[in-house]
Amino acid sequence: MKLTIVGFWGGYPNKDGATSSYLLEKDNYKLVIDMGSGALSKLQNYVSVPDIDAVILSHYHHDHVADIGVLQYAKLTDYYVHQREQKVKIYGHTEDEKGYASLSHQYTEGIPYHPEERLQAGPFDITFLRTAHPVPCFGMRITDGDKTIVYTADSSYTETWIPFAKDADLLITDCNYFKGQDGTAAGHMNSEEAARIAKGANVGQLVLSHLPQFGVLEQLREEAKQIYAGPIVLAEEGYVWK
Repeated sequence: MKLTIVGFWGGYPNKDGATSSYLLEKDNYKLVIDMGSGALSKLQNYVSVPDIDAVILSHYHHDHVADIGVLQYAKLTDYYVHQREQKVKIYGHTEDEKGYASLSHQYTEGIPYHPEERLQAGPFDITFLRTAHPVPCFGMRITDGDKTIVYTADSSYTETWIPFAKDADLLITDCNYFKGQDGTAAGHMNSEEAARIAKGANVGQLVLSHLPQFGVLEQLREEAKQIYAGPIVLAEEGYVWK
């Protein structure tokens, strides 16, 4: 199982960047987790559009889905040029009917996931946790039967993350705020809260993502190190975890 960070900014992409998007690969199956603003442009550094097997979305805020429409146009153009008719599966929840309806297009197929049930997407087994966010949003625990990745998507801190992330090999957390800042109302976490989950869940590695456009970002990692003793990575485009 290989994960590549494609986009990691929260809210909007910083200069030359992209918001939330991650490429997960195994056995030539390619799953994109969220597809925020600027993601498709960056994604093509790692995979061609026709080779994307599926996309899964945590929720329908623009910084997680803005490039779904761009992907749909890319697939349509690919059909015009190469006559490739295979549709990309886009998994999404149905609690936002308008958001879910937007996933189907000529060459993309919206497929509902049910957060209380397991989802099998290629070689990946996925379970969900409802996050603490202003709109329905679902974090994911993804395993290939060997390694496990937990992705919080957008969430303020709740104790439920600790058992959900228990013993995961990799934890990717929302970290939109610095130590002492309260992101509860916005539905986001700070560096200490992300580290508290990593420590309590005994995860193998922590990635701080959904980063802010203000402050010295390295400070987030230093703050998290005061709580969690394991390896901590500050998200950056092109970072690869295997």
